Amino acid sequence: MLRIRNLHSYYGPIEALHGLNLEIGEKSIVCLIGSNGAGKTTLLKSISGMIRRTGSIEYGPESNDIIAMSPKKIAKMGILHVPEGRHVFPGLTVKENLEVGTVTWRSFIRGGSIKEDIEKVYELFPRLSERRNQLSWSMSGGEQQMLAIGRALMGRPKLLLLDEPSMGLAPVIVNELFKKIQEINRQGIPILLVEQNAKLALEISDYAYVIEEGKIVVEGESKGLLNDPRVTEAYLGRVAKS
Repeated sequence: MLRIRNLHSYYGPIEALHGLNLEIGEKSIVCLIGSNGAGKTTLLKSISGMIRRTGSIEYGPESNDIIAMSPKKIAKMGILHVPEGRHVFPGLTVKENLEVGTVTWRSFIRGGSIKEDIEKVYELFPRLSERRNQLSWSMSGGEQQMLAIGRALMGRPKLLLLDEPSMGLAPVIVNELFKKIQEINRQGIPILLVEQNAKLALEISDYAYVIEEGKIVVEGESKGLLNDPRVTEAYLGRVAKS
């Protein structure tokens, strides 16, 4: 699905990622964990074409290299990014925010029905259906996160990038949200999940990478990393049992 090789990413003259390698397989959830400033968000921005990068990012069954493509073209190929902080459109209703998500594949000028797509999002997130005519600024953080993910789903993603979906949310909402993320994956959409809640991310993912100072330092099957001392001591707040 997606294969990254020797990725270097830059903010102006500053190199933030240093020869990073990563793969996302079909129908899998891959998580990326690490401390603040380690390069997690930078990796998602690199995949989405939002910052300058070099190396190789091969995507799709034909392994097309998207490293030189614009964010618009990458999104049209089906790589959709839910950014940290949600970034819903505050002056638009829930329904209008969802409609914005179709711009990667639909012309509003020509029209066309998107009712079925919206109903699928409402089925996944019933609270959005209840608030379909509510302005998004007035919604709770959890509801806005559901809306941000729903908006991405309206773009018919082939790969979903999620940046810190649990940030600022109550534990009960986080658990509910992560069940929905698993449900989205069961529908056949592969996911790259960047998440501060390392334990929960490892529990729902298939494979995991640990990033430090712009480099991958540990990788492996997620269940194995749950008891890896290098991970448990640094990111799970406990020492692995011997």
